[in-house]
Amino acid sequence: MAKDDADQALDRELEDLPQDLRWREWMRRIEAMLFASASPVPREDLARVVGQGVSVDLLIDDLLADLEGRSFELAKVASGWMLRSRPAYATVIRTAADVGDQDLDLREYDVAVLAAIAYHQPITREGLKDIFGKEISRDLIGRLHARGLIGTGPRSP
Repeated sequence: MAKDDADQALDRELEDLPQDLRWREWMRRIEAMLFASASPVPREDLARVVGQGVSVDLLIDDLLADLEGRSFELAKVASGWMLRSRPAYATVIRTAADVGDQDLDLREYDVAVLAAIAYHQPITREGLKDIFGKEISRDLIGRLHARGLIGTGPRSP
């Protein structure tokens, strides 16, 4: 099914449901989108699955409250929202995933570039140049990308 067909088939308004069930369904739709996405989901994309005029911010607030006490949380990242594990469970995840012995062998400068990318995402190489005052080598960007530490997005015009 094409994306346009799927958009038309989705009942955003849910008028056949009582208001409280409608609200709960919109929360679950947002949760499902966030769960399925590996990257932050912008507010505009979240708004595409709820009724017209529905406050995505209020739905997110309710979802934040709903997730209180869970092992994962809803976090604002860059220009969107994503689900992520709570820091308290980092040791559990490292143990279960057996990633404790992996050494990324990153230099201090590499880590600084990664931190800048994480903080300012999305960011261009030109944006990194503004931050560091010099061009970031293609080799460094390539190494970070090859290790799966950064991804590419659409190119700036």
